[in-house]
Amino acid sequence: MTPEFSRPVPADRIGGGGVSSVVEATQAERRAIAERLRIPAVHALRCAFTLSRGAESARGEIVARGELRAVVVQTCVVSGDDFESEVMDDFRIRFVHAGTETDTDVDEDDELPYEHGMIDHGDAAVEQLALNLDPYPRKPGAELPGEAEELRAS
Repeated sequence: MTPEFSRPVPADRIGGGGVSSVVEATQAERRAIAERLRIPAVHALRCAFTLSRGAESARGEIVARGELRAVVVQTCVVSGDDFESEVMDDFRIRFVHAGTETDTDVDEDDELPYEHGMIDHGDAAVEQLALNLDPYPRKPGAELPGEAEELRAS
């Protein structure tokens, strides 16, 4: 299945000096991403990548440093209102050949598998966006109803 935001790059294009690229989702892609992430909307999604060969480059490892910037609409868990928020993240991940993933601990870079010699920047950007969405979004200024406030205080 092709991801809704796909920007494949041949892994063998990444030499010793590295490669930089920027991916940006179109309006149709943003609609599909919002549907995948089950949020009302994605107004903007842009991610800048710097790719280089990793310590395990003989095994095809590619290290990616990324700068994610997005504007999304989420639904407030308190009021039920939709509201816009910015998502920003500077991250580091490793692309590895599918089937060579390891169990990484919290302090290690996340691993994303790739196949057929192609790394997908777009799908990696969507995964980073998903990881950075607030699972309990709260609209600025939203307050619990009075009764719930009293229960919370006790």
